Amino acid sequence: MPLNPVPELSPHLKQLRLSGILDSLEARNRQAVDSKLAYTEFLALLIQDEVARREQKKFALRLRRAAFRTTKTLDQFDFDRLPNVNRALVHDLATGRYLTERAPVLIVGPCGTGKSHLAQALGHCAVRQGIDVVFGTCATLTASLNAARAIGAYDRKLASLARVPLLIIDDFGLKPLRTPADEDLHDLIAERYEQTATVVTSNLDFTEWDQAFPANRLLASATLDRLRHNAYCLVLDGASYRAPKLNPVATKSTVAKGSKNTHS
Repeated sequence: MPLNPVPELSPHLKQLRLSGILDSLEARNRQAVDSKLAYTEFLALLIQDEVARREQKKFALRLRRAAFRTTKTLDQFDFDRLPNVNRALVHDLATGRYLTERAPVLIVGPCGTGKSHLAQALGHCAVRQGIDVVFGTCATLTASLNAARAIGAYDRKLASLARVPLLIIDDFGLKPLRTPADEDLHDLIAERYEQTATVVTSNLDFTEWDQAFPANRLLASATLDRLRHNAYCLVLDGASYRAPKLNPVATKSTVAKGSKNTHS
């Protein structure tokens, strides 16, 4: 084999849709010559490179389709700020067992406690496991269904969202669900029930979730029964990471004032 095999192999690799091999072909060929590798060893290295390249391409595509707000991973999650969070459950969820169980994951807590971060981190874990994920707020997902209705594509859009192996619904209950959003969310949850996994985050306590359906409490009951059935529940209780930072002068003044009034 010539030292530079690219000109001869390039058109054949492109024809076989293996042009990605060209990225490492020359380097691997030099390695094979220098290390006196057997032909099979050289071929194995090229195939490993191609498999790794394709897997990375699939991962990047899934990540784009997921439409996460930001790249939030579990490694970046500050567990120390939430000492009462169930770490064991979080790490168990990261393994993806709930995906095979097709079970819901419900995450609640005050604003700024990291609900969206944790939901996206679980989504990121799923993407790494080869699972297709879609992330969206409750408002944007119901709006997309309503927009599809306007052009006669509601059933197709609903079926598309129902099939996604993992759907993350962020900020449930942030705004009251008006008609037809309440019915659309019910239809979506009903279609996904026991068929696919759904992660939901909310600022509302679990006992307050029915308040998201002010116009139809019967619809609320039917929807929430499906969401709660066999669900994993996480409560994030702690200070908001979005709290404003005081400047050093203000902090010093506040501490001094507080010390002065300690015994008042």
